[in-house]
Amino acid sequence: MNLNKVFLIGRLTQDPEARSTPTGQNVTTLRMATNRVWTDASGQRKDATEYHTVVAWRRLGEIAAQYLKKGGLVMIEGRLQTRSWTDQSNNKRYMTEILAESLQLGPKPYGSEAGNMVRDIQKNPAPAPIKNPETDNIPIIDENEPMHQGVAEGVEEDEVKIKEEDLPF
Repeated sequence: MNLNKVFLIGRLTQDPEARSTPTGQNVTTLRMATNRVWTDASGQRKDATEYHTVVAWRRLGEIAAQYLKKGGLVMIEGRLQTRSWTDQSNNKRYMTEILAESLQLGPKPYGSEAGNMVRDIQKNPAPAPIKNPETDNIPIIDENEPMHQGVAEGVEEDEVKIKEEDLPF
């Protein structure tokens, strides 16, 4: 069995680079960094940063280019792929990239247009709830109402006898 799966959660080190191939396919390159923090044997706190190149094709690339900015938090799910080519000096070169299969946007930074930080929510009043006839008729159970009908008052739920014929199996 083989598996080539990558999950990264990190921040973009620059704005996404969107372009089109000669055949018209959209492709976006993301540069991101991930951090690792640990304590060494002497008790010193250590950290290391890894830098990654992520390639997102088609609609996924369009979304990344539209919504992601430098410093933004993103989770990428994808796979590793290594490309090779010969440079101008006739040297064989290799580059390993992550091909994005899905991405999840992190929270927008404070000060963005449609902020979702606590400070933004407190400044902006909540919008009026949308009326939905299918869900507006769902009864709300009061905390003092009994949870199960048919149980005698004063009898705990675990004291009720279960009949064998009531079991679904």
